[in-house]
Amino acid sequence: MELARTYVCIDLKSFYASVECVARGLDPMTTRLVVADPERSQTTICLAITPAMKALGIRNRCRLFEIPEGVQFEVAKPHMRRYMEVSAEIYRVYLRYVSPQDIHAYSIDECFIDATAYLSLYGLDARGFANLLMGAVMAETGIPATAGVGPNLFLAKLALDVTAKHAPDRIGFLDEASFRETIWHHRPITDIWNIGPGIARRLAKYRVFDLFGVTQMDVDVLYQEFGANAEFLIDHAWGVEPCTIAEIKAYEPESTSLGNGQVLPCDYTFEEGRMVLHEMVDATVLELVEKGVVTDRVSLAVGYAKGSGEHANASRKLPERTNSLAKLMAYLDALYDEIVDPAKMVKRVNLAFGGLVPEELATYNLFSDVEAEAEERRRQEAILAVKRKFGKNALFKGVSLREKATGRERNEMVGGHHG
Repeated sequence: MELARTYVCIDLKSFYASVECVARGLDPMTTRLVVADPERSQTTICLAITPAMKALGIRNRCRLFEIPEGVQFEVAKPHMRRYMEVSAEIYRVYLRYVSPQDIHAYSIDECFIDATAYLSLYGLDARGFANLLMGAVMAETGIPATAGVGPNLFLAKLALDVTAKHAPDRIGFLDEASFRETIWHHRPITDIWNIGPGIARRLAKYRVFDLFGVTQMDVDVLYQEFGANAEFLIDHAWGVEPCTIAEIKAYEPESTSLGNGQVLPCDYTFEEGRMVLHEMVDATVLELVEKGVVTDRVSLAVGYAKGSGEHANASRKLPERTNSLAKLMAYLDALYDEIVDPAKMVKRVNLAFGGLVPEELATYNLFSDVEAEAEERRRQEAILAVKRKFGKNALFKGVSLREKATGRERNEMVGGHHG
């Protein structure tokens, strides 16, 4: 019989804001601070706010102008590279206590740990083990954390998201019994991991507003509404999650993709939007070459300005697998002309290359200019070599010198923000 498992899900509390507080010698739990780039105007989104701001009823991911007048607070410009460095430092702290095979980094500020083998090793119960890790992180980095504990990944995550916030020691616990008592009737259902507004709206059609309601639904109706995803919804409604960290680490996706997207600093004309697209295609194709993969599908999404919420998007299956800049630029150019309204101003541009496979599987036909493609490949490799040695802005195309080009500035960013 398989040993009952204990999982711990640890979240670094208001991570970006906490890092900024520590850098200023301030207490992350009591300081009123938001992480946002004020240079992007008052409508910019706050990437994080401290617990002291949340205690005032201010929601996370708010916009600067939404913070009530009279609230005194500091604004910290994002430093994404620093956040990545601190996250790596904290991961190294975990590795002093836990094998890497028992850790799954879920995001930059959150991880799952299979604690099963370590409780007897350290002579601790689950609360003591979570406290050990949280205390080590706090002592070495000054970053506070919260934790959830459960017998599977789903319940550990729910314990973190729902019950830990009410615990004096910031550690939440859920087992099968307490899950039914605490979570079955919890609303809004969007507080539940992996249930977003879209799923909530579809459940609401059947007058279902919590997980208990899901357990009472006809299984056939669930499969008719959600397809194969109904299986996950049903399992989670009963507190079941068969997936383990070992299975996550062993998983290999059938297909992969590579994308690039940005919100433009102001409204762009049709041709200015195309200029940005060209910069993005150029940069993303370099990534394909660097990773040694080819694509057979392109996707493009363009959002229009003036808060209309309107957008144009489409995907196209290519007749070949390639990482040729000339070919992919032509495909994206044609798609841009096909779907984007020239009369509307552009505010967002996103592109993606899908169906990635090793470049040994690239395809050619009778019309392929093999020599020209080989020369282009050598040029791309030379560009990559220069950028690796001297930085991304050591070499760029003339288009990036135009007034509204964004390529050079984005080359200096990490995660869409200045490092």
